[in-house]
Amino acid sequence: MSFIKNLLAIIGLIAVAGGGWFYHKMDQEMGKFDPGAKEVYLQMMQDLLETHNAAEATVWKVPVEPGLSAEDVEESMKMVANELNFSNVGELPLYKDVEAKTGEPYRFVKFYLFCDSLIAKQMLDYSDAFSAYMPCRISMVEDQEGKLWLYTLNMDMMIHGGEPLEPELKKSAIEVREKMLEIMHRGAKGDF
Repeated sequence: MSFIKNLLAIIGLIAVAGGGWFYHKMDQEMGKFDPGAKEVYLQMMQDLLETHNAAEATVWKVPVEPGLSAEDVEESMKMVANELNFSNVGELPLYKDVEAKTGEPYRFVKFYLFCDSLIAKQMLDYSDAFSAYMPCRISMVEDQEGKLWLYTLNMDMMIHGGEPLEPELKKSAIEVREKMLEIMHRGAKGDF
């Protein structure tokens, strides 16, 4: 019996020491990250635990006000993007492709692509991996109940999730973030 007790004590000691080492190592590494990294990762973890869905934990979504049509929201988003000097570089009406392939109606799902090419250049000059975030996308999705939603990637991970960005690049990335959120929020209200 004392053998099992000692074995369990040793396993416990190893687990505590390993946990302490891991915490110390993570704390050291997080010190090299942007000051907002801990908050970003904590929020993402909270969202993941709440939704059990990694995609839900890494996006922003905005409900479209009742009574607005997809066309109203689309027109509003394009006008706001134009006002903010954000180029509309493409649109992908997924629902039309699904309908063409299945021969059956499908709920509204369309992707809108926006870009500020000069900021995109800054990001690419910093890291080619930023290309995966380009161009900025907003999707308009009709959910299973017929309600419209706007979605985009949560850009806080890109801005704060790693080592600090160069000050000018960080300023530009925050500018893109704010413009995308403005396009979404004003679009969801049909605001011009």
